[in-house]
Amino acid sequence: MHIDRSVQAALRVLIVLIMFFRMDSPTPFDSNAPAGSKRAIVRYNPDNSAELEMVEATWGSNPRFSDGASYRFVRSEGKSFPSHRCLMPATEFQMSVKDRCYRVRLDDGNFFYLAGVWEPPMADYPLAFRIVTVAANAEVSRFQDRHGAIILRRQVMRWLDRSVPETELLGTPPARLFVIDEITSGPRQPAFVL
Repeated sequence: MHIDRSVQAALRVLIVLIMFFRMDSPTPFDSNAPAGSKRAIVRYNPDNSAELEMVEATWGSNPRFSDGASYRFVRSEGKSFPSHRCLMPATEFQMSVKDRCYRVRLDDGNFFYLAGVWEPPMADYPLAFRIVTVAANAEVSRFQDRHGAIILRRQVMRWLDRSVPETELLGTPPARLFVIDEITSGPRQPAFVL
């Protein structure tokens, strides 16, 4: 039986949404979490390019291949990402400025994804990923210069399928996209909730 490409794409997005909702909620992403933290990522299965999967990966590049440093982020400017694309589902991202912590959510309350790239396991280093970053939008730029590239739900398959150029997805988000709240009481949300 032949299934139209648009129906196939819609089914893949539905699968990603189902995977996300199977996770505990909320799902904050802490930009200051230590390298080596674990996080669920969504990607195409490298053994079956038609299958989307959600797997656990380590945040940060293999230090053996980066002079001992663990790189958690990769700048989007001037780069292309022709393979190994992945997504991190999130309800917010968190940032720290001096001794204050903030949560950044979409203005409409929806969850989103952070664009990433994954690296296969090598020797004793596990499957890993890095977050792709963009210049901060108007709200976030009051606190820091960059943040993870936001992939909205309607853009999921465009990122994973590489159906549009990176420049269409990895730009600075428009103003008034985010609501920023200071985390003032109670314990800070865990960096990674699975």
